Amino acid sequence: MYCFILLRWWKRIGLVEKLGFFRDRLVENFIWTVGTHFNPNFGNYRRVMTKVASLILTIDDTYDVHGTMEELELFTDSIDKWDLNGMERLPDYMKICFLALYNFVNELAYETLKENGYYITPYLKKAWADLCKTYLTEAKWYHSGYMPSLEEYMENAWISITGPALFTHAYFLIPYSLKTEDLVYLEEYSDLIRFSSIIFRLANDVGTDKRENEAGDVPTSVQCYMNETGATEAEACEYVKSLIFTTWKKMNEEARNSSLPESFIDTAINPARMALCMYQHGDGHTIQGPEIKSRILSFIFRPIHFET
Repeated sequence: MYCFILLRWWKRIGLVEKLGFFRDRLVENFIWTVGTHFNPNFGNYRRVMTKVASLILTIDDTYDVHGTMEELELFTDSIDKWDLNGMERLPDYMKICFLALYNFVNELAYETLKENGYYITPYLKKAWADLCKTYLTEAKWYHSGYMPSLEEYMENAWISITGPALFTHAYFLIPYSLKTEDLVYLEEYSDLIRFSSIIFRLANDVGTDKRENEAGDVPTSVQCYMNETGATEAEACEYVKSLIFTTWKKMNEEARNSSLPESFIDTAINPARMALCMYQHGDGHTIQGPEIKSRILSFIFRPIHFET
């Protein structure tokens, strides 16, 4: 049922018809939310987080494949200031994108304020501004031909992979009472959020490195390590996989000692698990190989048969 509700929303906001340059991956975005929380009482979480992921992908591709540097700087500034008056400076396609995001965030903030009494707009604004700033950094690297060190790359990339933005929204959507003392973890992006995002990023880089390298995209951690050390691609991939293993142990330790609610801890850990699933056989989010396509079909469309 939620797939049809989301499809109606996606068609209503009209981004596919107006902006034809980005990846239309509504079903894949929904799969991520199912992998994060499949419980029946998380239906609203899955619905809203699919919208978040779809808007993120639209903006990501705006920075990666369509916008000029001047346009991207204006767009980033508009997101940072969160001011509708700044829309006048934007080209028409960016006005559509900005307004869709602005309306979505304000609607979610209104619902949260009405139901829980918390004004969450500042947290959501910060998450989107931080994300767009990292996208802009990557765009600058790409347009200038700059190859960052692995450390410099990761300081930007663990945010640009969208983990902090996703987790910030997720905190206000999972069904438990909000706690004021927890909000500092969202503002500062706790180590739990950071470690999960790092795993998400590294798994993505290993899975998408071949496609992005052929497309001449922003360098990945694999390419940064190769450039920095002279390693072969195979050696670099193995090194990145070792970083995933090391970071996973840190994430488990942080989760064990965290004071955050258990439901949010699961919310932070599960995307790392889903990343390993989606990128196990390459870029399962952008290019559907037979393995990931079969998984998606079995998750959503193929009925489960029980022997009687």
